[in-house]
Amino acid sequence: MTLVTDLPALTAAQLHHTCDPHQFDFQTTAELEDLGELIGQMRAMEAVQFGTGMRHEGYNIYVQGPSGMGKRSMVQQLLARKTPTEADPPEWCYLHNFKQPHKPQALSLPPGRGADLRDQMAKLVDYLRSAIPGLFESDEYRAKAEAIQHAFSQREEAALKALGDEAESQKIFLLRTPSGFTFVPTRDGEVIPPDDFNKLPDDEKQRIGTAISGLQDKLGKILEVLPRWRKERAEQLKQLNQDNTLLTVKHALDDIRTRFADVPAVLAHLDVVQQDMVEHVDDFKNPDETTQMGGGLAFVTHETFHRYQVNVLVTQKAGAGAPVVTEDNPTYGNLIGRIEHLQQFGALVTDFTLIQAGALHRANGGYLLLDVRKLLMQPFAWESLKRAMQSREIRLESLAQMYSLVSTVSLEPEPIPLHVKVILFGDRLFYYLLQEYDPDFGELFKVSADFEERIERNADTHMLYARMVATLTRKDKLLPFDRSAVARVIDFSSRMVEDAHRLSTHIRRVADLMREADYWARQSGHGAVAATHVQQAMDAQIRRHDRVRSELNEAILRGIILIDTQGAVQGQVNGLSVLDLGDFAFGQPSRITAITRLGEGEVLNIEREVKLSGALHSKGVLILSSFLGGRYARDQPLSLSASLVFEQSYGHIDGDSASLAETCALLSDLAQAPIRQSLAVTGSINQLGQVQAIGGVNEKIEGFFDICAARGLSGEQGVLIPASNVQHLMLRHDVVEAVAAGRFHVWAVESVDQAITLLTGIPAGEPDAQGEYPSGSVNQRVMARLKELTELWEEKEEAEDGEAGDGPHHKAKAKEAGHGDQDSRP
Repeated sequence: MTLVTDLPALTAAQLHHTCDPHQFDFQTTAELEDLGELIGQMRAMEAVQFGTGMRHEGYNIYVQGPSGMGKRSMVQQLLARKTPTEADPPEWCYLHNFKQPHKPQALSLPPGRGADLRDQMAKLVDYLRSAIPGLFESDEYRAKAEAIQHAFSQREEAALKALGDEAESQKIFLLRTPSGFTFVPTRDGEVIPPDDFNKLPDDEKQRIGTAISGLQDKLGKILEVLPRWRKERAEQLKQLNQDNTLLTVKHALDDIRTRFADVPAVLAHLDVVQQDMVEHVDDFKNPDETTQMGGGLAFVTHETFHRYQVNVLVTQKAGAGAPVVTEDNPTYGNLIGRIEHLQQFGALVTDFTLIQAGALHRANGGYLLLDVRKLLMQPFAWESLKRAMQSREIRLESLAQMYSLVSTVSLEPEPIPLHVKVILFGDRLFYYLLQEYDPDFGELFKVSADFEERIERNADTHMLYARMVATLTRKDKLLPFDRSAVARVIDFSSRMVEDAHRLSTHIRRVADLMREADYWARQSGHGAVAATHVQQAMDAQIRRHDRVRSELNEAILRGIILIDTQGAVQGQVNGLSVLDLGDFAFGQPSRITAITRLGEGEVLNIEREVKLSGALHSKGVLILSSFLGGRYARDQPLSLSASLVFEQSYGHIDGDSASLAETCALLSDLAQAPIRQSLAVTGSINQLGQVQAIGGVNEKIEGFFDICAARGLSGEQGVLIPASNVQHLMLRHDVVEAVAAGRFHVWAVESVDQAITLLTGIPAGEPDAQGEYPSGSVNQRVMARLKELTELWEEKEEAEDGEAGDGPHHKAKAKEAGHGDQDSRP
């Protein structure tokens, strides 16, 4: 039999894997070259390169990993090298649709041509607004217009004169009055007064009446034909205006046609513009119009000629390659674009010039970078993005119109073809949730670029880390870091990932530490950052977040929270837990107690009963119960009832890292073997009694160490951890120094037996060939106690059966003694 009471404690060298600054051949990072890419992200880089190079539909990219790892920077650097070699995307404009004004037309132009067309059209309108009015004031135009007017006036006068001559021949005058024309009788060239007319003979009056009636019929026919003549005159004048205008407009447009001769769509649009300008020449002649409103108000409106403008949505620089667009606020409008409205006289109006581009327009032909969390938080943004990617076109729709929130007339712009590579950035949780619950996600985002959170720690990665530090110092204009400071940053990185053999790829936290170290170096007047400044920055970070830990430690030291660090108590052990407060995590000892008594094999988890136990903690207690039954009660009932509790715990508890401590507390109570309170325990167990790794091992050790150090280190205090966690140790220097001086200890255990032996000072004991444990060992005491409880339980059952008399148990006993019911069958 091999005892484990002499299990050696870990050495100081095993508690902290220190980076040796002398391995570097530089004095400061000023001597190092920049690092061109992120460390240890080859898998992710290959995925991004594949996704950006694959041009088939659906091969968009989801870049996953925690924030602060430099994902976006790496992708942007890769795209910065790739996009200049790609084709320039076209520019997109919206033009007025002269046939259907509510459906603006989309126009594609080569890079750099959209702004030119917009400016040329603006200059054209400005020129025509002055040239056309001047054209109609010329002597030539006036002469032609007067000729048309004179011709029609002569025609009208000739008809009226002929009628007047005919009337005179019948001694009747054709008179013009303010209300029109009238016929009156005459005598000797003078109009006959009414009184004299009444004295005329009846036959004369009858003759005059008949003559006037006939003349009035002829006058009516003339008056009927006059509107047609005037219309012909107006048409001739209009045609004159258009003929004169056409020459001016065509001449002005010919310059634009020459500049855009290689774009047929522009030439077709200019033809329509020319026709509209000619047809609406009066708009140029009278650009201002006065409108009378109620209440005596008058408004002067100005013709703005919006229909001739060009709304350039997106401009591109020739030779710049594919665009890379980052949208930090991916609302529906910012993503898809929007149609704005103006308020005029209490009404909302809009036109194609109020169409605004979205991120998809700007990224069309290139790459669009989005944060998935921000995207999913915006109403309608995710669905609209998917719809655009699936249809491969950008269709502008007003949400207010879509959901009938307003009744104003809106626009229906022509959709723009979409060719874009979307790159989403987000945590792994969002990726797996979208894969599970969104059937479209897997079809649209077929490439996953998964970033590593840690990389292997060796001499090569140490040097790469040093170059990364050099890169960050130059990027943020920090003081150079000497090699001791670089080594301390590397140690900090290992502590971040809780692994002595790995380094963190969380660049943001490293950069934050470097900035703060630079601050302390400048405060002290140094020209370079040293290890002391890095340590000062680390201590300052802890100091800023240390209030809660200080208050809890104070409560322990004042005896408010009961934690013993000396003596021995049966069924009581110091467990270790970690409190995570965002950017700061720290360890805290907790008293765990166990009480065993006669029962039916139930291990009561008091935390679970009051709903303060998480699923993982409850699972650990159930595994503990299985371990007890499997080891000590294979051939007999487990006739005990036990209760476990975290004393003075008033919050939620989760995780199974206390299952080793809980097991030891139970075994201590069963074996009546007191546990040394100078020790603390962490670790989970399986059903075989093997100790398994846990998280937060560094914080847990340091949490118990701080309490012991505050009360005075006696050389007996220490912590038991899983052996598989030794590789994760990156303890503070004061803990390492205390261990090196023999004032504190850390043991690595692999089994419950090793742990209970160290905690009680009594060998756990190993079974012999017959399965018997050595006398006096912990396991033998436990077996003896459980056997005693089993016998007590059987005596209790027999007593209960005796009292019952004819109970089922009694009948069974009687039957065994030959006093059972007689069988009446033959």
